Amino acid sequence: QVQLVESGGGWVQPGGSLRLSCAASGIIFKIYNMGWYRQAPGKQRELVAVILKSGSTNYTDSVKGRFTISRDNAKNTVYLQMNSLKPDDTAIYYCNAAGRLFAYWGQGTQVTVSS
Repeated sequence: QVQLVESGGGWVQPGGSLRLSCAASGIIFKIYNMGWYRQAPGKQRELVAVILKSGSTNYTDSVKGRFTISRDNAKNTVYLQMNSLKPDDTAIYYCNAAGRLFAYWGQGTQVTVSS
């Protein structure tokens, strides 16, 4: 059974930082491309950052220079370090594992940025 379990969300003031984690089980983690998506109220889910199995990364323009995605294949975990958070970053953040044939989603973790 595949499970992606996110943690690390919460409330933070503008300019603050949070680190999200996504622990995977039931997959051969190192062969999956891992991504973080987010969905704000009334908006479509969007890709925030992706880290390929090769280690290459890519970010949506609005988070470049502020967010960093990383992975630890030994721990089957992908991280999203979020700095200089803005109210517009408020959303539910979802972890995604994309393989050649299948993709899997976590249950999401809420991030709220407000003063």
